[in-house]
Amino acid sequence: MTLVAVAMATTMNAQWYVGGTVGYSYTKDKNTDVKSNAFQIVPEVGYNLNDKWAVGMKIGYGYTKVDDAKAHEFVVNPYARYTFVKLDKVNFFVDGGFEYNYVKVGDEKANGFGINIKPGVAVNLNEKVSFVAHVGEFGWASAKAKNAKSVQSVDLGLNLTAVDFGLYFNF
Repeated sequence: MTLVAVAMATTMNAQWYVGGTVGYSYTKDKNTDVKSNAFQIVPEVGYNLNDKWAVGMKIGYGYTKVDDAKAHEFVVNPYARYTFVKLDKVNFFVDGGFEYNYVKVGDEKANGFGINIKPGVAVNLNEKVSFVAHVGEFGWASAKAKNAKSVQSVDLGLNLTAVDFGLYFNF
């Protein structure tokens, strides 16, 4: 009975949210006359377990074209979110998660895995809509293509080159 009571209490305080990010970039290097276009869409769904903890999932697609070379990327990122400061309309949080990505460039394919921690801020515009941003990343990633050695990276920092913005709809 205690487990049922805990489950009911958790469910009564729980709240779903949906949202995500969309991005586009265009670059033209006049020194080399190389043009690049990139598009990314990353929908997200999450569940607030209580006032401090939430769990969620991002599943996204990215497309990049540099001159005639095209790349397609598929990303899956389950995460847990801890909100450490709640002000009137502003919440500061950190997402910790695991990421898998699959990239295809022409006939070449690669798989990647990583773990990351992303600090963020949510501004509650009203009861149903929140503006959310992540600033920087602390993480490790590894990617490997067939017949190639793996490539590993470490990101450590709060920087404005790794910022994403999104909207959440709470219900």
